[in-house]
Amino acid sequence: MKEKVLKIIETLSERYPNPKLELEYSNAFELLLAAILAAQAPDKRVNEITKSLFKKYPSPQVVVDTPLEELEKDIRSINFYKRKAKLIKECCEALVERFGGKVPDNVEDMTELPGIGRKTANMVVGGAFGLPAIIVDRHVMRVAQRIGLTKQKNADKIEKELMQVVPKDKWTAFSLLLMTHGKEVCTAKAPRCDRCAVCEMCDSCGRL
Repeated sequence: MKEKVLKIIETLSERYPNPKLELEYSNAFELLLAAILAAQAPDKRVNEITKSLFKKYPSPQVVVDTPLEELEKDIRSINFYKRKAKLIKECCEALVERFGGKVPDNVEDMTELPGIGRKTANMVVGGAFGLPAIIVDRHVMRVAQRIGLTKQKNADKIEKELMQVVPKDKWTAFSLLLMTHGKEVCTAKAPRCDRCAVCEMCDSCGRL
């Protein structure tokens, strides 16, 4: 399995030389906010909102000092905006109270923040801090299952299994590669198996 993973990484790296998150950000706090907003919302829409949001809210303390109703107004064009505004507010309060207003650079501390699960925590750790992180979003989950890297359906269990077969120094790159491949080729509906660079290594290629 480890040899298979290395071959997949090598092949997809040639296909996608610079895989990256679609969310736009310049630091860990911005990525954390964007990730919260991105739940059940297109990344492109989130990027439109955060252009002005990041300028108005450059730190957790500013969010804490802002009335919830004002924050709701600033993100009301995103779906579930009231729930997300409340979550952002609670998350920033915890950042200020527990971590001095700084986003933790590890998954364990970050998942102590209200509403922050392992997927978001790994996204920030890998995307903003450049540290090893297995990011199991819906694309990574789907591609990993189809290729045959896991039979698990729970994201946390998939993360643990992938951690065992993917070299640690390639965790983040591997995640971004599968994420990109899932969006461009191995889509949820009508996957383009005829365009798949790793078809010969995939357990499902040509049968979907």
